Amino acid sequence: MVLSGLSMPHSPRMYRGKLYVLNSGTGYFGTVDVKSGKFEPIAFCPGYMRGLAFINDFAVIGMSKCRENRTFSGLDLDDNLTKRKVEPRCGVFVVDLNTGDLVQWVRLEGAVWEMYNVSVIPGVVRPMALGLRQEAIRRTISIGDPVKI
Repeated sequence: MVLSGLSMPHSPRMYRGKLYVLNSGTGYFGTVDVKSGKFEPIAFCPGYMRGLAFINDFAVIGMSKCRENRTFSGLDLDDNLTKRKVEPRCGVFVVDLNTGDLVQWVRLEGAVWEMYNVSVIPGVVRPMALGLRQEAIRRTISIGDPVKI
């Protein structure tokens, strides 16, 4: 066993020789010291974290608002949000790996409450997402055989 005692850990990733993990039940993103078996926090993120990617010296983290059910009640995350006087957020946060600072974010509001994963697509300036049942998807250009839905 590498580590125990985390609260709802998500998205373990190796990057530049370090093991990173989202300690989602607490709101802390950090590294795991594999030799000592200890979690070392880097940054607090105001929401339930799922999805982790890296680019250069930055971590990109998916954030969700907590579901209103027993699975997500009574977590240390609730206390940590209260201590900081912040509401949970849904979106994507960027953390500087050198300083632990939240340096950029995209906040999603309205009907979207949860993120399940994030990806970094180097060199893409204006990515877009289309719903499979929207008319716009019929007007997009695709290369290759169409996918049957």
